[in-house]
Amino acid sequence: MRAWQVVRHGAPSEALELRDVPTPEPGPGEILVEASASVCNYNEVDGCYGRYLTIDPTLPYTLGMECVGRVVAAGPGAEAWLGKRVTTSGPGGTGAHAEQVLGSAAMTFEAPDRLDDAEAAAFFYPFHLAHLGLHERGRLAKGETVLVHAAAGGVGSAAVQLAAAAGARVIATVGSQDKVGFVESLGADVVVNYRDVEFDKAVLEATGGRGVDVCFDGVGGDVTMRSLRCLVQGGRHLIVGFASGIEAEEVPMVSGRVLCFGNFDLIGVILTYLDAPPSGIPGEYAPVPVPRFNPCSTETGRRVQAHLVELLEAGRIRPVVGERFPFDTLPVALARMESRATMGRIVIER
Repeated sequence: MRAWQVVRHGAPSEALELRDVPTPEPGPGEILVEASASVCNYNEVDGCYGRYLTIDPTLPYTLGMECVGRVVAAGPGAEAWLGKRVTTSGPGGTGAHAEQVLGSAAMTFEAPDRLDDAEAAAFFYPFHLAHLGLHERGRLAKGETVLVHAAAGGVGSAAVQLAAAAGARVIATVGSQDKVGFVESLGADVVVNYRDVEFDKAVLEATGGRGVDVCFDGVGGDVTMRSLRCLVQGGRHLIVGFASGIEAEEVPMVSGRVLCFGNFDLIGVILTYLDAPPSGIPGEYAPVPVPRFNPCSTETGRRVQAHLVELLEAGRIRPVVGERFPFDTLPVALARMESRATMGRIVIER
C-alpha cells in the first residue's frame, strides 16, 4: 500500500515521501481501515519538523492522526467493527495518511450516515476535543460567557458551535477580517480580530469588565497569559493545544501567585480514549514523559459521540470542511495549513 512517511525533518515538502509500505496487521483491540479520507492537523506540520515531542517516532514513520473509511480486518476483541464505515485514530496518533490505516478500537466510532466521507473525517477530532473541553472539563453552563481562540480553525469552529448550542454567549478571536463573518455564522456573538485590537482589552470591554467564565485556548504561549486577565472568579481556562508554537508545551507558564490571586482554574484537556490496562490503573502505560497520564475512558468517548450525533441530527452543529486535497498532494495541503490562512478542516481524499 502507499503511505506518506516522514523520512527526514524539515518542511512538509522536504520531510515527506510517498512510499510503498507493508499493509499493517491488526492486533488485539485493533482494526484495519480502507481509508477514504484523512485530515490535516497542525501537529503533523510540527511532526515534519521534528519539534512535536508528544508524537516523535523513529524515522521513517507514516504521518496522520485520524481518518474515515470502512473496516476490512479486525484483531481479537474488535471483530464487531468489520464492514462498518468508521472514524478512527491510529495507535500513537500516527498512520492515517495511508491507503490502509491501523486503528485503535478504543478510538473508533461509526461515521454518521448523514455525513459524506470528508465531512465525517472533519467531525471526529474537533468536536470530541471541543466537547471534552467545554463540557467534561469546563463544566459549561447555559448563560455563561465563553472565549474561544483560533475560532476559524477546525477545533475552534467546533468549540464555537458547541458553546452556542449549550446556550452560552460566545466571544471568539480570529486573525483576519475575512474570518469574522464565517465565525459569526457559526454562532459567535462577538468576533475580535486580534491583529486589529488587543483581544484581552476587547473581551473585557465586551463583558463590561466582568470577564469570561470559560476560555477555550488552543493557542498557548502569550495568548494564554493574556487570557488569564479575562477570567472571572472561579473561571476555567482550558488548555487544549499550542498553535502559537509547540515549544510552549514544555515551557512553565503560570506562577503560584497568578493562580492564588486569580482564583480561577487552569485545566488541561487531552483527546485520548483508552481502555484500562489489566491493573486497572489508567496512567500505567504513559506514552509520553509526564508525571501522570490520565486518558478518558472508552465509555466517555461513546457518551460524547452519542451527544454529538444528537446535536448533528438536530442541525445544531456541522463539520466545517474548508479545503479538500487529493491524496498525492498531502505536502501541499500541509504547507497550506502552515500558512494559517485556512478555515475549518483540510481533508485529504483518496
